[in-house]
Amino acid sequence: MLLKEIIDIIESVAPRRQQETWDNSGLQVGDVSREIHSVLLSVDVSEAVVAEAIREGCDMILSHHPLLFHGLKQLTGATSQERCVAQAIRHDIAIYSSHTSMDKALRGVSGRMAEQLGLQDIRILVPSPEDKLVGLGVIGTLPKPVHWSAWLKQVQQVFSAGYVRYTEPVKPTISRVALCGGAGAEFIPDAIAAGADTYLSADMKYHDMQAAAGQIMAVDIDHWTSEHFTRDIFAELLRGKVEVRMSEADASPVHVMKE
Repeated sequence: MLLKEIIDIIESVAPRRQQETWDNSGLQVGDVSREIHSVLLSVDVSEAVVAEAIREGCDMILSHHPLLFHGLKQLTGATSQERCVAQAIRHDIAIYSSHTSMDKALRGVSGRMAEQLGLQDIRILVPSPEDKLVGLGVIGTLPKPVHWSAWLKQVQQVFSAGYVRYTEPVKPTISRVALCGGAGAEFIPDAIAAGADTYLSADMKYHDMQAAAGQIMAVDIDHWTSEHFTRDIFAELLRGKVEVRMSEADASPVHVMKE
């Protein structure tokens, strides 16, 4: 397939125009007219992921987080970002990222998290003013109420989470669940206003959780862990059209010390 055709498939679900203004979703490196035979799927673009793409003969890296957020002023190899760009250009590897454009799609990051947790009647938590089917976070209901401790165990198992941080539950059972992939602490008030029993996201600070206490059970997991199902979305969109490979080098940079 042409790179442009792959981009069109991704953007049919997550149009680049719906990304946040501060974001840089889209083509990071490459020529849209080139032929793509093999795509490596990842959450992040790291030097290890680029090296894997080179080693496995992949023509493209399709990631969730952009490699480039700000313009490069030089290409000297002084930073990891510069080295990734240089290696990608040297080995003719295209890089495309679908970040907040995929975050805001109902079938995107948060929607997939909700599906994995078995939520029903899923809708956008914070819809865009122009389209209620586009926005950040989702909210849904469990098929039947579960005890809060069982809910936390489900979260840990579904996401293979190295850690689960949480505030005191407000009620003994969980029925209505709000969540947001990635760093979504700013939407805790929206989850409370929507009547959720719990809110799941990543990168919650101490004061975020302190503010939530007594109003909702805030549940925090690792950022990469909350978004790794993004690779499955990419795979389902492209499988049968081009060879796809899940990156083995792509992983959370956060490690948890255990006894």
